[in-house]
Amino acid sequence: MKQLWLTARLDIVESLRARWFQIYTLVFGGIVALLFAFGLTESRVLGFIGLSRLLVTYIQLTMAILPIFVLITTVRSVAGDREAGVFEYLLSLPVGLGAWFWGKILGRYIVVFAPVFLAMLGAVIWASIVDIDVPWRMFGYYTALLATMAACFLGIGMLISAVARSTDMAQGAAFLVWLALLLFLDLILLGVMIQGKVAPEVAVTLALANPLQVFRTAALALFDPQLIVLGPSAFVILDLFGATGYKIFALAYPATLGLVSATLGYLIFRRGDLP
Repeated sequence: MKQLWLTARLDIVESLRARWFQIYTLVFGGIVALLFAFGLTESRVLGFIGLSRLLVTYIQLTMAILPIFVLITTVRSVAGDREAGVFEYLLSLPVGLGAWFWGKILGRYIVVFAPVFLAMLGAVIWASIVDIDVPWRMFGYYTALLATMAACFLGIGMLISAVARSTDMAQGAAFLVWLALLLFLDLILLGVMIQGKVAPEVAVTLALANPLQVFRTAALALFDPQLIVLGPSAFVILDLFGATGYKIFALAYPATLGLVSATLGYLIFRRGDLP
């Protein structure tokens, strides 16, 4: 455990010095500042006003930005150290491969989740100061949703990093994974299914295999429990899970996917040719 925490601490220190982290923090902090500056807390959409409106917009923007940031920065972890010759130095130190790999994951998770959460927490603190009602239930669920989103794509990123043999290949693969998930959101996937005359249940099941689709639908479900905006697909989802069951599924599935991906990445990393 000591080796794991030391590795995590080292990764955190290195990330804090990196330029990508400064940009990453500025992006999410800037999003919240701009939303307040443009008076989004004073507008009303679907009955939501105040901080609820800001959180709904923030979570939608985060779902578009967070995955690609996490993937691109994480895939450099193992692949970059392999190219830099860190593994030869690592093998000469009393640091286990498991402690190093999972320590990198722990440190990177703290780094990628903290700015996203602190930006949202800052919005809550400012809302309390200016006497705007805080929707604590929404804030709590969105925090859990962002935590599982970061864990999901961090695990996928570590798997890609363990498989790729160079940083360029790892970054290219990460971009392709993100692009594939983005392309197979509602419209494209449903269009392909309709042409192939696939059963609605199969189409929805395949759509929910996409973690981006799961996050997007879960964010909608919080202020639209009946998922009216999804049309007929809502009946299939609610029949399978129910409103509460789907919210639980939206947290459990991505977290499990991230853990399985990270574990598979570790097995490949441990059995592979480190140098």
